[in-house]
Amino acid sequence: MRQKPQTAGRLRPVDLARRHGLSTQAVRNYEAAGILPAAGRTAHGYRTYTPLHAAALGTFLALVPGHGHATATAIMRAVNRDDPAEALRLVDESHVQLLEDRRTLDAVERALHDLGPGTVPVSDDGAGPGAMFVGPLAGRLGIRPATLRKWERAGIVTPRRDPRTGYRVYDRADVRDAAMAHQLRRGGHRLEQIAPLIAQVRAAGGPEPLAAALRDWHDRLAARGRAMLAGAAELDAYLRERERPVRAEGRHRPQDT
Repeated sequence: MRQKPQTAGRLRPVDLARRHGLSTQAVRNYEAAGILPAAGRTAHGYRTYTPLHAAALGTFLALVPGHGHATATAIMRAVNRDDPAEALRLVDESHVQLLEDRRTLDAVERALHDLGPGTVPVSDDGAGPGAMFVGPLAGRLGIRPATLRKWERAGIVTPRRDPRTGYRVYDRADVRDAAMAHQLRRGGHRLEQIAPLIAQVRAAGGPEPLAAALRDWHDRLAARGRAMLAGAAELDAYLRERERPVRAEGRHRPQDT
C-alpha cells in the first residue's frame, strides 16, 4: 500500500516556497539550475521534494549573502553532482577574495593617512593654484612622466590641457589622486585595483568625506565574513545529510556478498 506523502517525507513545491517566502516558480527554477537535486515525480507527474531538497534550498539561501548568487549556485551544483572537493575549492576562493578585499581596504586607509598635510605636492610651476604640469609632478613623486600618462589611460588621473601650450595640467584633485595612486602602487596594488578606489575618493569629494564610506566598507566586510560562517555551517550540515544514505548503504554491503 502506497504511503501518504506526509508519512513518506514528501514535500510539495509550495511547502519549500513558503518556508522562505519564495514563489513555487522560484523553487522550480532553482531545481532547473542544479541548486536543488532533481525532484521525484508522482504517478500524475507532480514534483515531490524531500527534506534533503529543503536542506539544499536552505543551504543555498545561506550561502548567497557571503558568496554571491553565482558562486553559491556553483557550490550547490558541485555538491549535487557529488563533487564536494570542487564545492570546497569555491568556498576557499571566496575566502581568499574576502582576505584580498580586507588587505585592499587596509592599503587605502594607509594611503589616505599618508596623504597628510605636506605630503601632496604644491604647484610652483605656473600651472595655476594647486595645479602642476606633468614634469614637475612626476619629479615630486619620484616617478617618470610616462608613468603618469599610463595612469591617465587607466582613468586614475584626468588632467586637462593647457589651451596655450597643449601641456597636461593636473589640478588639485589630480595631484591628490596621483599621490594616492603612488602610495598604493608602492604597496603592490595593480592599476585595475587602484582605478575604482580613486573613483570612490572622487565621488566622496576627497579623502575626508571618504571616512564614512570606509567605515561602511569595514561593516560590509565584517557582515560578509559572518555570512560566510553561517553559510559554512549550513553547507556542512547539507554535506552530512547527503552522506547518510551512502554510509547506511556501505554498512549493508558486506551482508550482500
